[in-house]
Amino acid sequence: MDTLVFNNKIVLQGKVASGLEYSHAMYGESFYTFALDVVRLSDSKDRLNITISERLLINFPLEIGMDVVVDGQLRSYNKFIDGNNRLILTVFAREIEICEEKFKNPNEIYLDGYICKEPIYRTTPFGREIADVLLAVNRAYNKSDYIPTIAWGRNSRFCKTLSVGDNIRVWGRLQSREYQKKTSEESVTKKIAYEVSISKMEKVKDEDKQETTEEQGIS
Repeated sequence: MDTLVFNNKIVLQGKVASGLEYSHAMYGESFYTFALDVVRLSDSKDRLNITISERLLINFPLEIGMDVVVDGQLRSYNKFIDGNNRLILTVFAREIEICEEKFKNPNEIYLDGYICKEPIYRTTPFGREIADVLLAVNRAYNKSDYIPTIAWGRNSRFCKTLSVGDNIRVWGRLQSREYQKKTSEESVTKKIAYEVSISKMEKVKDEDKQETTEEQGIS
């Protein structure tokens, strides 16, 4: 059993917001990207990047405006843009299907990973508590996905007790956030950041790891 499939899982229900665009090929298999609009409870939308194999598109004519359900994993990779390396996040689709009914929660993600940078705790000018945590989530073939997460309130205070190397599990949603970056004295560029907003989190204890290992039959 591929146990790594279960440390990184995301399910999205949303509306296709762009056409397919060729991304890359691997071992003779072509992959494409498209944008998916996922509605929040506030009725605002997160526009999320989806990467999908041509094999999932056989007999599935993807069209703009179509309501779909995407089941997959959140992946990261570095891309050289404007002279700098940028961390790109994309949802790698394992399954896609027509949405038959609206989900109560159209944006759910679960990650089991390791803290790879010291968590950054801060408060906003309005007194809201926030913590930024970068997670390394293991993937097959000795690869890892580096995923920025953000915690709020009591979860952010809990992050102050965590250290680099700690194994944590988080539940939440993938969100897009617009921000402005000053590129010169006269110009400002609008950019979009992607991160996992944490609703629940826990530190994995050594006995939990042992129990999970025994349940999955790993030596």
